[in-house]
Amino acid sequence: MDIDKINSNVLDVLKEISNIGSGNAITSLAAILGEKINMQVPQVQILQLSEVTNILGSPENSVCGIYFDIVEGINGNILFIFPLESVCYLVEKLMNRAINNVYELNELELSAVGEIGNILAGSYITALSSLTKIKIMISTPAVTIDMAGALLSVPAIPFGEIGDKVIFIQTNFIEGVHNIDGYFFLIPQMDSLNKLLKALGV
Repeated sequence: MDIDKINSNVLDVLKEISNIGSGNAITSLAAILGEKINMQVPQVQILQLSEVTNILGSPENSVCGIYFDIVEGINGNILFIFPLESVCYLVEKLMNRAINNVYELNELELSAVGEIGNILAGSYITALSSLTKIKIMISTPAVTIDMAGALLSVPAIPFGEIGDKVIFIQTNFIEGVHNIDGYFFLIPQMDSLNKLLKALGV
């Protein structure tokens, strides 16, 4: 299948995966933070790489990226991106200390951010594995704070194999008066995308 020709039925299946994954993610996040978490309906889109940085603000906008290789089941990558203010809030809640600047995070705190990304990404992968009956495993997370354009250049080679497109899921978690934005990018190689869609009966 040409990813440019993905129809509404395929998007409906991807939305179902995102709903299940996001539901699992907020359950895990609530347990970590010890707070009640609500969620807005996830937004699912098929985007061009050039459109992604616009969603994140601009190529020069600094964000926190948590990057994974998919190591079993399918070929591809996952990138989870948080705005810096969301990262600061999450670390404040986890470590019980005020964070004025994301660049002051120590190694332990950055590791905690990676673990949050690992849990959230794992929630989406578990949903995908359950619906496709394909055992999908991901690598340990790599955490980077950089400009959006630089972060998105990391998986640029796999992008080229699927026509410069990516499956994008935007989730907004709400804890009290705080919004925690999360951007989940599933970047399957073309043969793996076909494998997933076939397993989903699409």
